[in-house]
Amino acid sequence: MEKLNQFKYSLAYVVSIVLVNIGFVYIPPVPLLGEMFPPMSIIVGLIFILRDFAQREIGHKVLIAMAIGAVLSYFMADPFVAIASVVAFAISELVDWAVYTFTKRPLKDRILLSSALGTPVDSAIFLLILGFFSPLGFVLMTVAKMLSALRIWWRIK
Repeated sequence: MEKLNQFKYSLAYVVSIVLVNIGFVYIPPVPLLGEMFPPMSIIVGLIFILRDFAQREIGHKVLIAMAIGAVLSYFMADPFVAIASVVAFAISELVDWAVYTFTKRPLKDRILLSSALGTPVDSAIFLLILGFFSPLGFVLMTVAKMLSALRIWWRIK
Protein backbone atom coordinates (compact mmCIF):
# COMPACT_ATOMS: atom_id res chain seq x y z
CA MET A 1 0.00 0.00 0.00
CA GLU A 2 2.88 2.34 0.80
CA LYS A 3 4.32 1.72 -2.67
CA LEU A 4 1.02 2.73 -4.30
CA ASN A 5 0.83 5.82 -2.12
CA GLN A 6 4.32 6.76 -3.29
CA PHE A 7 2.98 7.01 -6.86
CA LYS A 8 -0.56 8.22 -6.13
CA TYR A 9 -0.41 11.25 -8.44
CA SER A 10 1.21 9.29 -11.24
CA LEU A 11 -1.47 6.59 -11.03
CA ALA A 12 -4.22 9.21 -10.83
CA TYR A 13 -2.71 10.90 -13.88
CA VAL A 14 -2.78 7.73 -16.02
CA VAL A 15 -6.29 6.80 -14.87
CA SER A 16 -7.58 10.33 -15.52
CA ILE A 17 -6.23 10.31 -19.09
CA VAL A 18 -8.14 7.12 -19.80
CA LEU A 19 -11.33 8.25 -18.06
CA VAL A 20 -11.49 11.61 -19.82
CA ASN A 21 -11.05 9.96 -23.22
CA ILE A 22 -13.83 7.49 -22.42
CA GLY A 23 -15.91 10.46 -21.26
CA PHE A 24 -15.46 12.23 -24.59
CA VAL A 25 -16.99 9.16 -26.25
CA TYR A 26 -19.97 8.68 -23.92
CA ILE A 27 -20.78 12.21 -22.72
CA PRO A 28 -21.97 14.15 -25.76
CA PRO A 29 -21.23 17.83 -26.36
CA VAL A 30 -23.93 20.25 -25.21
CA PRO A 31 -25.05 23.44 -26.96
CA LEU A 32 -23.56 26.53 -25.35
CA LEU A 33 -23.72 30.01 -26.91
CA GLY A 34 -24.45 28.53 -30.31
CA GLU A 35 -21.52 26.09 -30.19
CA MET A 36 -21.26 22.46 -29.22
CA PHE A 37 -19.24 22.28 -26.00
CA PRO A 38 -17.81 19.00 -24.67
CA PRO A 39 -18.33 19.01 -20.86
CA MET A 40 -15.29 16.76 -20.46
CA SER A 41 -13.15 19.78 -21.38
CA ILE A 42 -13.54 21.03 -17.84
CA ILE A 43 -11.91 17.90 -16.44
CA VAL A 44 -8.96 18.09 -18.84
CA GLY A 45 -7.72 21.13 -16.92
CA LEU A 46 -7.35 18.94 -13.84
CA ILE A 47 -5.28 16.44 -15.81
CA PHE A 48 -2.74 19.15 -16.60
CA ILE A 49 -2.39 19.76 -12.86
CA LEU A 50 -2.12 16.03 -12.10
CA ARG A 51 0.72 15.85 -14.62
CA ASP A 52 2.60 18.53 -12.69
CA PHE A 53 2.20 16.61 -9.42
CA ALA A 54 3.10 13.32 -11.14
CA GLN A 55 6.28 14.93 -12.46
CA ARG A 56 7.19 15.88 -8.91
CA GLU A 57 6.84 12.18 -7.98
CA ILE A 58 8.60 10.50 -10.89
CA GLY A 59 10.49 13.25 -12.68
CA HIS A 60 10.84 12.95 -16.44
CA LYS A 61 9.37 9.43 -16.32
CA VAL A 62 6.06 11.29 -16.41
CA LEU A 63 6.40 11.04 -20.19
CA ILE A 64 6.17 7.25 -19.81
CA ALA A 65 3.03 7.66 -17.71
CA MET A 66 1.61 9.87 -20.47
CA ALA A 67 2.35 7.18 -23.07
CA ILE A 68 0.71 4.49 -20.93
CA GLY A 69 -2.42 6.64 -20.61
CA ALA A 70 -2.43 7.22 -24.37
CA VAL A 71 -2.15 3.53 -25.25
CA LEU A 72 -4.84 2.53 -22.77
CA SER A 73 -7.10 5.27 -24.14
CA TYR A 74 -6.76 3.97 -27.66
CA PHE A 75 -8.02 0.54 -26.63
CA MET A 76 -10.68 1.68 -24.17
CA ALA A 77 -12.26 4.63 -26.02
CA ASP A 78 -13.41 5.20 -29.60
CA PRO A 79 -10.20 5.06 -31.68
CA PHE A 80 -10.96 8.27 -33.62
CA VAL A 81 -11.69 10.29 -30.48
CA ALA A 82 -8.79 8.63 -28.69
CA ILE A 83 -6.37 9.52 -31.48
CA ALA A 84 -7.58 13.13 -31.61
CA SER A 85 -7.38 13.40 -27.85
CA VAL A 86 -4.03 11.66 -27.56
CA VAL A 87 -2.39 13.74 -30.30
CA ALA A 88 -3.74 16.99 -28.83
CA PHE A 89 -2.95 15.92 -25.30
CA ALA A 90 0.55 14.65 -26.12
CA ILE A 91 1.56 17.88 -27.86
CA SER A 92 0.03 20.12 -25.22
CA GLU A 93 1.41 17.98 -22.41
CA LEU A 94 4.89 18.28 -23.92
CA VAL A 95 4.43 22.07 -23.88
CA ASP A 96 3.20 21.81 -20.29
CA TRP A 97 6.08 19.50 -19.35
CA ALA A 98 8.69 21.82 -20.91
CA VAL A 99 7.34 24.90 -19.15
CA TYR A 100 7.09 23.04 -15.85
CA THR A 101 10.58 21.57 -16.23
CA PHE A 102 12.56 24.57 -17.42
CA THR A 103 11.01 27.58 -15.64
CA LYS A 104 12.33 26.67 -12.16
CA ARG A 105 9.63 28.85 -10.61
CA PRO A 106 7.70 27.89 -7.46
CA LEU A 107 5.19 25.07 -7.96
CA LYS A 108 2.13 27.33 -7.95
CA ASP A 109 3.62 29.53 -10.70
CA ARG A 110 4.68 26.56 -12.81
CA ILE A 111 1.21 25.04 -12.56
CA LEU A 112 -0.45 28.25 -13.73
CA LEU A 113 2.05 29.05 -16.49
CA SER A 114 2.26 25.53 -17.86
CA SER A 115 -1.53 25.26 -17.95
CA ALA A 116 -1.89 28.69 -19.57
CA LEU A 117 0.36 27.58 -22.43
CA GLY A 118 -0.71 23.93 -22.67
CA THR A 119 -4.49 24.23 -22.54
CA PRO A 120 -4.94 26.43 -25.67
CA VAL A 121 -2.69 24.07 -27.64
CA ASP A 122 -4.76 21.08 -26.48
CA SER A 123 -8.07 22.76 -27.35
CA ALA A 124 -6.97 23.89 -30.81
CA ILE A 125 -5.46 20.57 -31.89
CA PHE A 126 -8.34 18.48 -30.53
CA LEU A 127 -11.01 20.58 -32.23
CA LEU A 128 -9.05 20.72 -35.50
CA ILE A 129 -8.58 16.95 -35.68
CA LEU A 130 -12.27 16.32 -34.98
CA GLY A 131 -13.26 18.96 -37.54
CA PHE A 132 -15.16 21.07 -34.98
CA PHE A 133 -12.85 24.07 -34.68
CA SER A 134 -14.46 27.46 -34.24
CA PRO A 135 -13.13 30.53 -32.41
CA LEU A 136 -15.93 30.39 -29.83
CA GLY A 137 -15.52 26.65 -29.27
CA PHE A 138 -11.78 27.13 -28.86
CA VAL A 139 -12.27 29.90 -26.29
CA LEU A 140 -14.91 27.93 -24.37
CA MET A 141 -12.73 24.82 -24.13
CA THR A 142 -9.65 26.79 -23.15
CA VAL A 143 -11.48 28.82 -20.50
CA ALA A 144 -13.07 25.69 -19.04
CA LYS A 145 -9.68 24.02 -18.72
CA MET A 146 -8.05 27.11 -17.24
CA LEU A 147 -10.78 27.42 -14.61
CA SER A 148 -9.66 24.06 -13.25
CA ALA A 149 -6.05 25.18 -13.23
CA LEU A 150 -6.93 28.47 -11.54
CA ARG A 151 -8.88 26.64 -8.86
CA ILE A 152 -5.91 24.44 -7.99
CA TRP A 153 -3.51 27.38 -8.21
CA TRP A 154 -5.69 29.36 -5.81
CA ARG A 155 -5.83 26.45 -3.34
CA ILE A 156 -2.05 26.04 -3.15
CA LYS A 157 -1.35 29.78 -3.31
